[in-house]
Amino acid sequence: MMGGGVIKMVFMVLTLLCSGASFIQAEEVFLDEQFTALTRWQPFYFPKIESHSSYRVLSKDGVSCLEATSNNSASAILLKEPFNVYTFSTLAWRWKVSNVYTKGDSSSKDGDDYPLRLYVMFAYAPEKASFGEKIQYGIAKLLYGTYPPHSSLNYIWANKKETAPFIPNPYTSLAMMIPVASGQEKVGTWQEHRVDIVRDYRVAFGEDPPAVASLAVMSDSDNTGESATAYIDYIRLYKE
Repeated sequence: MMGGGVIKMVFMVLTLLCSGASFIQAEEVFLDEQFTALTRWQPFYFPKIESHSSYRVLSKDGVSCLEATSNNSASAILLKEPFNVYTFSTLAWRWKVSNVYTKGDSSSKDGDDYPLRLYVMFAYAPEKASFGEKIQYGIAKLLYGTYPPHSSLNYIWANKKETAPFIPNPYTSLAMMIPVASGQEKVGTWQEHRVDIVRDYRVAFGEDPPAVASLAVMSDSDNTGESATAYIDYIRLYKE
């Protein structure tokens, strides 16, 4: 079994194809996903992980939503279109989980599983890279056929109560995890979140983010060997 946040992130972004309140005008919104279908999303399966998490649209608590089920498994769904984070900097969503993982641990490679997480993955920009970065990313492109990500923000429902606003991924400093929900207190209830992607990136990494990014939803349990079912009511990307 191939585990680990950095491996998952890299293989996910190797396929990189590169939301707001009702009063927001259409031209202000990049994504207002109500999950009546998955036409704007595509599945992604990780090499060497034979057991895949499942994603389907159904009705839950009277609303159409995405159901993500993981059972000693890992896979993701990817938004097909990249977006500009400076144009659409606000990300909002509503989700809930059936449980958290007893073995889940944000500081541990073996515990790097979450019942639900949203990835914002930032594309590498060669024109802005240093000489050393160009060499490093050039080698990666030769190996994999495309550039790996520059970096990522990972909004998670953490398994244990977290007090730190940002948690470095145990596999790579290029992935910063943000526990917008954590622990068992809110399990089984709908929770709404709204974040400023650009602000979070600046605080987490101390610099401006690359402009182009992509979005993914993932439920994974291949490291802990546990299981969970989670739901997302909506995801929105829009101008504030």
